[in-house]
Amino acid sequence: MQQTLRNKIDSSNIPQHVAIIMDGNGRWAKKKGMLRTFGHKNAIKAVRSAIEGCDDLGIPYLTLYAFSSENWSRPMEEVGFLMGLLASSLKKELKTLQENNIRLCTIGDIDKLPKDVSAELKSVMESTKNNTKAVLTLALSYGAKDEIISAVKSIAKDVKEDNLEINNITPEVFKNYLFTADLPDVDLMIRTSGETRISNFLLWQIAYAELYFTDILWPDFRKKDLFEAIYSYQKRERRFGKTGDQLTEPKN
Repeated sequence: MQQTLRNKIDSSNIPQHVAIIMDGNGRWAKKKGMLRTFGHKNAIKAVRSAIEGCDDLGIPYLTLYAFSSENWSRPMEEVGFLMGLLASSLKKELKTLQENNIRLCTIGDIDKLPKDVSAELKSVMESTKNNTKAVLTLALSYGAKDEIISAVKSIAKDVKEDNLEINNITPEVFKNYLFTADLPDVDLMIRTSGETRISNFLLWQIAYAELYFTDILWPDFRKKDLFEAIYSYQKRERRFGKTGDQLTEPKN
């Protein structure tokens, strides 16, 4: 089935930037009679599958919603486990990132992360900074509303200090103040677990993204599920405010 789906995908219409809300770890564990942490631990396989799938299709940008700014309110034991899992996973996956020429980036308030986790994260980012095939971005301690407010504050500061004219503030200029200034806007946003919310994720960047929701719980997500999302994406007409007729009109 996986290869059949792969063969259906049009290589000339691949999204450049895919973002994933990795949801359902806790429910996956509960269904198996285990603690939520069991679900988080088994989610690593899904992360690898997503990365491998993007590599297979030649998708250059993948952004994963790993830990939201709201997740800090979860039970202390669960947060501590997630932070430890993040640190250990970064160590284990560095070799894979290097072998596949993938650069690791992050968005969010990483100053809130434990010092050992922050240090490991910065170390891996430094080690992979010259990799050029693809960019994997982890959204950590991230919230889109916080990101937008941060951008507004920076713009206000530049205007106050006469470094920016108010009339020169455009969507393109605003984008340069976001955490994702170096990334293209999202083409396809995927959310697992059957929930159909955006959950404060990349609100500016998904303005014209195609949204794909699947009932698959994140620990069960594999390459075939990514391929299904891409195939669905390719069957849609992306108009960006235009009519369908305008898109089919011959260019002069």
